[in-house]
Amino acid sequence: MLIERIRILIVEDDPDMAELVSDLVEAEGWTPLIAPSAEAAAAVLAHETVHLVLVDHNLPGTSGRTFAQRLRAQTNIGIVMVTAAGSAADRVLGLETAADDYVVKPFEPIELTARIKAVLRRTIPSLKPERDGEREPEPASLRLGDWSVDLKNRRAVCLSDPGKSLTSAEFTLLEILAETPNMPVSRAHILDRLGAESDRYIDRNVDVLVLRLRRKIERNPDLPRHIKTRRGKGYVLDTDDGEPAL
Repeated sequence: MLIERIRILIVEDDPDMAELVSDLVEAEGWTPLIAPSAEAAAAVLAHETVHLVLVDHNLPGTSGRTFAQRLRAQTNIGIVMVTAAGSAADRVLGLETAADDYVVKPFEPIELTARIKAVLRRTIPSLKPERDGEREPEPASLRLGDWSVDLKNRRAVCLSDPGKSLTSAEFTLLEILAETPNMPVSRAHILDRLGAESDRYIDRNVDVLVLRLRRKIERNPDLPRHIKTRRGKGYVLDTDDGEPAL
């Protein structure tokens, strides 16, 4: 168990599935909250503290994907999509819109709980594992173009468009790159830091996550100034705001 009192909102219209997931959540020592629709989930979120939301894709009324998009526009809370739509295109689309992870029905209980734990570690700093060895302290804040990034408090604000926000996975990627600014970080290291329990992350998914972050951070994602590729080495967070490089 990661921590007591973690509250998981399960947005699922199938009572049997909701009960199954609720039992899994309780078995981990977390507190489950259940909502049968997006509208009911919004009411719960307005009055309850929730640390992560599990959202079924197919909901009555507002779809799970639309609900996740609206929720992401308001908060950086962890979001895991739970759905029967299992194609690669569906998975990538779910991740590109709002979700931090994507679980396909039917799933193994250990898979679901592992992915929840991985997202919780990314969204709740106190749950991050200690790392071996010492390293130089990462900067407390960054200024990347229009974005002001507070790494200590996990806040990122777009000064030109305050309505923009980063998902927890996007922010975690930025944190990983900021640990060694102006130096390449390999895909393997990024995969490890994102959570080895989640086999959803493969090299291609890292590239998709980088593309998502570029689209938000960079003024011209095709000619990035801050999140650059070093072929054969990985990705670099360039804090010098120099010339664009692919």
